[in-house]
Amino acid sequence: MAFLVHNLPPIPVMVRKEYLYDLEYGHGEFTPGIWTSVKSVTGKALYFETLLTDYGALFDKLPISAFVWKTDIDYDLPLDTLQLWDCFDYHITVIQKPLLSSCKFFGKDKQFHEGEYLFTIDNCHADNNILDENFSEHDPEHKSFNIIQLQNGQFAAQPNNRIIWRDSSLTVDEPLKPDFKVCTQNYHVETEPKWSVGHTDEWSYKTKEEALEEVNEKYPKTLDILKEDYIQFEKRYKEALHDYTRVREDNEKFRHRKKVARKRKNTE
Repeated sequence: MAFLVHNLPPIPVMVRKEYLYDLEYGHGEFTPGIWTSVKSVTGKALYFETLLTDYGALFDKLPISAFVWKTDIDYDLPLDTLQLWDCFDYHITVIQKPLLSSCKFFGKDKQFHEGEYLFTIDNCHADNNILDENFSEHDPEHKSFNIIQLQNGQFAAQPNNRIIWRDSSLTVDEPLKPDFKVCTQNYHVETEPKWSVGHTDEWSYKTKEEALEEVNEKYPKTLDILKEDYIQFEKRYKEALHDYTRVREDNEKFRHRKKVARKRKNTE
């Protein structure tokens, strides 16, 4: 996990030169480069940092639309099709997911675009001392950025729900159409009030119910004896409480009669 900037696998790329001149000129020209890092700024597109090998220069803050891996591009997709969502946070991680390779993503142009998986960029909000003003921690809105080397010559950063993956050994020839719903839940496991182990400091902890079950298994009659003792104790306690209450009421009545008799004597 990194803040703002994360290193990248050294992927060779070709950089569109117009991006090196603020889109003023250089259109149709390319220069070779190697990705070195990626920057995540909340509310902005991913920014890639690239070593320009012909210049010995390190150029920063280029969107994914600035890069191709071949210069004879079949067709050109705009930035907002290559990357659907802006970054969700400044905290960023980069991983390479196992098993994934060939894939195709469904773009804004309502067409599938095939390519090869490279790696994944993801966001989270790692510092609780900083106000979280985006959705990296909100399950229904969180998105990952799967980086794909497209057959048309470009690169894309797509979320899971826009991609169909293919593996000759694992996936079927004609996959079903995903008809799933977006997850609107935030799942938690420490929400059941009946399950707690805060009463013990044992390493191999058990709930009170589990401990009682274990005792009952080892000593089958122990719990029955304890229960019977408790029932008898509760019965005696109730009887004693009833006797105490009756005696107290009798004493109150006696004191009241004595007080009335004293008042009557004083008035005679």
